[in-house]
Amino acid sequence: MELSWLDDFLALVDCGNFSRAADARHLTQPAFSRRIRALEDWAGTPLFDRSAQPVTLTEAGRRFRPFADETVRRLLQGREEARLAAQSEAATLRFAATHALSLTFFPSWLRALEARARLGAITLSSDSMEACERLMLAGQAQFLLCHAHPAAAGRLDAESFRSVVVGGDRLLAVTAPDAGGRPRHVLADGQDTPLPHLSYSRESGMGRILEAVRAVQPLPAALDTVFTSHLAAVLRTLARDGRGVAWLPESLIAEDLARGTLVRAGMPAGDERWTVPVQIRLVRPRARQSKAAENFWTLAVEAALWRNAESSAEATALVAGAEAIAEKEL
Repeated sequence: MELSWLDDFLALVDCGNFSRAADARHLTQPAFSRRIRALEDWAGTPLFDRSAQPVTLTEAGRRFRPFADETVRRLLQGREEARLAAQSEAATLRFAATHALSLTFFPSWLRALEARARLGAITLSSDSMEACERLMLAGQAQFLLCHAHPAAAGRLDAESFRSVVVGGDRLLAVTAPDAGGRPRHVLADGQDTPLPHLSYSRESGMGRILEAVRAVQPLPAALDTVFTSHLAAVLRTLARDGRGVAWLPESLIAEDLARGTLVRAGMPAGDERWTVPVQIRLVRPRARQSKAAENFWTLAVEAALWRNAESSAEATALVAGAEAIAEKEL
């Protein structure tokens, strides 16, 4: 059965005349009559009494009419719901972000952008770097917020994705303090005994970064990995419990450092060889996205350029260039 036959059926019920109903359905009368006959063949019984004018429903037709009315109504309602859902989906910004940035950077960064423009509905998927990359590759997220380092390659290649630096962070070597407030586990040159190390797994973006950095510049200290997780928050808890040394994002442990529940593990104090500077990047597909997503990208790039520019004049030039690039890509 064709769904349009139900509209034909209801038009004939309303008009009571084949000719007028055919006109209402923008069909010739012979074509309209064939479609009504096809519906009756499908139903297995005549639905209209053609012996008098106006045409009336048979008893079978009267029984069939409520179902035709309800089916057409539900179909129209379903179409409207689908359109509304599509509009809502198109207006929703879908983010993937690593766990640590979801807890620390993302909320304040979003507030700063919302102060510039209304963003609308937002969804956030918080997971490991590897899981977030899968979401991006599957098209289930429009943007990825993650830690990055030039030495550490990811799965999102430059041919298909582009990114902008929206912030900065540092991975600090930290440990719990002893009773005197000194590092319980001390990183130092020429260290003979390996220190217990709280490590990231390969699922973690920070794990990839540390592995890549250490491949280029090996640590002048021995480590013994005693625990592995892709969650920085878990490693922070174990570090506070005195279980070992962990390289944690400063944005995550700023309060711990201020309270003294964690202290820098590197010696001598202030030796930045134990510190790994990292970028916070916003990644998107190069392919055109929804209007809401493109507007957000322009806003995020503008905010990042203003943040990184040394002067207002330089920022103005950079923003103008970014907008010209965005218009060309669209």
